[in-house]
Amino acid sequence: MSVEARTVTESEFPDWLRARRTGFLQPPAVPEGESAKLLPHTDLTRTRGAFDAGRCVATFRSFAQELTVPGGAAIAASAVSAVTVSPTHRRRGLLSRMMGAELAESKERGDVVSTLIAAEYPIYGRYGYGPAAWTTEWTVDVRRSALDPRWSGPGDGGRIDLVDASDIRRTGPVLHDRLRALRHGLVSRTQLGWDVRMGLVPLPDQPFTERFHATYRSASGEVEGYVSYSADDTWDDGKQPMNTATVRDLIALTPAAERALWHFVCSIDWITLVKSGHRAPDDLLPLLLPDPRAARVTTHADFLWVRILDVVRALEARTYAASGSLVLELHDPAGLAGGRFRLDVSPEGAACAPTTVSPDLVMDVRELAALFLGDESAVRLAALGRLEEPTPGAAARADTLLRTSRRPWCPDVF
Repeated sequence: MSVEARTVTESEFPDWLRARRTGFLQPPAVPEGESAKLLPHTDLTRTRGAFDAGRCVATFRSFAQELTVPGGAAIAASAVSAVTVSPTHRRRGLLSRMMGAELAESKERGDVVSTLIAAEYPIYGRYGYGPAAWTTEWTVDVRRSALDPRWSGPGDGGRIDLVDASDIRRTGPVLHDRLRALRHGLVSRTQLGWDVRMGLVPLPDQPFTERFHATYRSASGEVEGYVSYSADDTWDDGKQPMNTATVRDLIALTPAAERALWHFVCSIDWITLVKSGHRAPDDLLPLLLPDPRAARVTTHADFLWVRILDVVRALEARTYAASGSLVLELHDPAGLAGGRFRLDVSPEGAACAPTTVSPDLVMDVRELAALFLGDESAVRLAALGRLEEPTPGAAARADTLLRTSRRPWCPDVF
């Protein structure tokens, strides 16, 4: 019997969850209550499965999302998640069938891009995705940081307050939305995601450790940031504290808030190590320390992948710090976003339109995705042979126009 790839019905959702757990090497038995909790938050019209003799052997879902581009505009994205193929059915084209249907529907819906967090690097480039934002995690040895051990609070007239999860659940989404208008690479968060993040909706088989939460208020009394963290309880044989604080979320609208929140976490009694969680590679954290070498990089990897679906809307949505023009020839084997486009930009705005003028740069659509948020260098891609430069100097000109002063940041797994 041939394997059928299609959307999932409500009665098939528990079996879809089992297949998803199998693909992620989790115990395959679906915990009691998990299906009932997740189903109301799952759009079955965007949830796909592959079925062999009635048994789900591959999973795939998407949901509506917004992605912030340079300049603060939010564009419509289709976020891809829960992609698995059972080990008995690998290398049969099941992912390609589901991905092809998803991208075609996303294009028809009017999504500008598709996004995902890639579990494995080699998979998604063949579908037109490129790594658009990277992540770095640091582990700070507090004892080596040279921070003032007598620090008792911000010196700028602001203050740090411990609060409850319910307080963050109320104020956090507002702060996050304000930050999304300031920092490109961030994506919108779902209501269920906030509830799970705060432990207000525990999911079966996903143990949750209650977290500590603290807010930063400026001298004017306005909340400008918060941090959520967990801590272990470890002591050495000499009865000396060896505890680690792990930052689960740190949102700051101002540099003052960011400095104060990091200083607070690194000054908690008994904490000797601080794990930063997912931060941008150019995060302030290491250089906030008098001795930046106390912050050791423990993870540096690709994180947010983007697939361009509408070249014109994508390139016109973001801002540019300089003026200039480029003619881009894009190859897209899927036929969704290929063609030749002229991009004219200035700090006042951008215009992009199809053209027949000779191209300055020739590349696959996945390379444009890597350049889109300003993180990758066209000069580097040219040196790697991943784009062609018919017009000498065009790659350097592209870097002048496309790259951003701060690197994109996406802290969220989805």
